[in-house]
Amino acid sequence: MNRIIDYENLSNEIQRWIENYVLNNNIKTLVIGVSGGIDSAVVSTLCAKTGIPTIAVGMPLNSKLNNTTLSNLQLEFLSKLNVKTVEIELSETFKSFETLMSQTFKSELANANSKSRLRMMTLYHIATVTSGIVIGTGNKVEDFGVGFFTKYGDGGVDISPIADLYKTEVRELGRYLGVPQEIIDATPTDGLWDDDRNDESQIGATYEELEWVMEYGINKISHTEKEFKVLQTYQNFNEKNKHKMVSIPIFDLKQNEII
Repeated sequence: MNRIIDYENLSNEIQRWIENYVLNNNIKTLVIGVSGGIDSAVVSTLCAKTGIPTIAVGMPLNSKLNNTTLSNLQLEFLSKLNVKTVEIELSETFKSFETLMSQTFKSELANANSKSRLRMMTLYHIATVTSGIVIGTGNKVEDFGVGFFTKYGDGGVDISPIADLYKTEVRELGRYLGVPQEIIDATPTDGLWDDDRNDESQIGATYEELEWVMEYGINKISHTEKEFKVLQTYQNFNEKNKHKMVSIPIFDLKQNEII
């Protein structure tokens, strides 16, 4: 991306934005899930730097070793910033649910989404107990471009500090914040599947390509063959996942007056 950003100023502005929300809404704690990815690493670090009591939660759930290693690395990093860190192992809890549901409603996709929703439930349980809010970790491409998140899973949050930042910008902000280099360099993955698929292989385009579409490609008059293919990929995901990115439809009694 070519957006010129002062990352020191950006970091300060996001922290002030979080602080103002907390002050205006009488919030006591910030609760955030730490997956081992760059997005949650950046957001959790920003939360820590506000000085507001923050609870960072690792939630292994049949997780790959590398994901757990990176999550633990970020939790260790946060512990040095006076953040309360906890790990809640959800594998056995999910196994019971999966066994029950597979008797009648067996689906690999449903299982992947349910993993994300179980993590969301865990975070909200902690937030309720601690008078806190759940902090979102979605970036601009995922939240407003291709809808690459689980509805009422990782999309179930109270505020979203980096939802107007592209993935490449999140990485640069992470670099400024001192996030561990291993996390910055890691291949983005949602960690919801039993195989080794990652975000970009599921989407069929890189984050950089999707960012180009969102900034320039949609309004461009003519495209190369490669550009057109990426544009189609973006449009297909955007249309398919539109229901995640717009308000829930509400029946309007005035517009549907019954006589």
